[in-house]
Amino acid sequence: MTKALTPIGFDSIKTWASDNHQAALEAFQRSAQEIISQGHGFKRDAAYGGQREDWLAICQGALDTTSARDFFESEFRALRVHDQARPEGLYTGYYEPEAQGSLIETPEFQVPIYAKPDDLVTFTADEIAISNLTYGQRVNGKPEHYFSRNEIEHGALKNKGLEICWLKSWVDAFFIHIQGNGRIVLPEGKVIRLSYAAKNGHPYTGIGSVLLAMGVGTPQTMSMQLLRNWMADNPSKTRDFLWSNKSFVFFRTTEIENETLGAIGAGKVNLKPLRSLAVDRSYWQFGTPLFIETNEPPEAVASNKPFNHLMIAQDTGTAIRGIIRGDIFWGWGDKAALNAGHMKSQGSMVALLPHALAKKLTL
Repeated sequence: MTKALTPIGFDSIKTWASDNHQAALEAFQRSAQEIISQGHGFKRDAAYGGQREDWLAICQGALDTTSARDFFESEFRALRVHDQARPEGLYTGYYEPEAQGSLIETPEFQVPIYAKPDDLVTFTADEIAISNLTYGQRVNGKPEHYFSRNEIEHGALKNKGLEICWLKSWVDAFFIHIQGNGRIVLPEGKVIRLSYAAKNGHPYTGIGSVLLAMGVGTPQTMSMQLLRNWMADNPSKTRDFLWSNKSFVFFRTTEIENETLGAIGAGKVNLKPLRSLAVDRSYWQFGTPLFIETNEPPEAVASNKPFNHLMIAQDTGTAIRGIIRGDIFWGWGDKAALNAGHMKSQGSMVALLPHALAKKLTL
């Protein structure tokens, strides 16, 4: 039997019966449609993801079902997830930041948001073996690093027609990069949505760890709010501080067709607040239902309130590493920013997998 997964009954999942299964089903249905039409995620293997064929019948059934709870209980096997390396698990949060911006550069708006450059490529297996780089640029036919955050912000991509829009603040742009999405409010009031398109391939450095190394804050108090406050108090040091993270994200624009949904995640579907989860793709396939048992951050309005919900794996992130590891999409607005910025809670996880796949993994 796979040590990481133990079959359990649905009646042993804390608060399973009282959860809003319909909300989870609506999120799953979007993933189901993507799996049926494309199955983008299955281009990469996941330890407990199975193959696209393992999911197709269930995905079709999800589009026709009339009872959300019955659907999940009949079509899936519940499996308690174990992690010997980090048994307590870890759940953080992210959100869709909002910033003021302009479609043209002006004295007020001078911070560019870039689309993916044509010369940023994914290297072949042979190139990766030679360079140890996954993304970058070919220089004289050889794989090389792409421009770093510092180089890009000093003009490496200037005047190449890649500017999607301009913001007021380098800090606002940075946090949109960290979240991988954002809403830009134009002067006339129109809102455009930024969705992740690519990254430059440089290693991601969490600036929270940089601030800790400088003697500011503690692992327990570090949050997005603390970071923003420090930068507001230290404007002369902020740019150098941000350049410590060489990773840089490129975007594309998408229409806001449904005001109740967020940006498109890595799973190629719009994210649903409090139901979409970013996961470690080496373990879980996009579309996997995962029941998580954790707590809201103490700083939340309902302090330390239990957060026990059926989520759908629909996104991923550089910092999301581990089998019991998730990043909860909180939505947008002040409350979402507060909760996401402070979220750092231990918790447990139950995976829902198709019966045949679950049997194969637990033999």
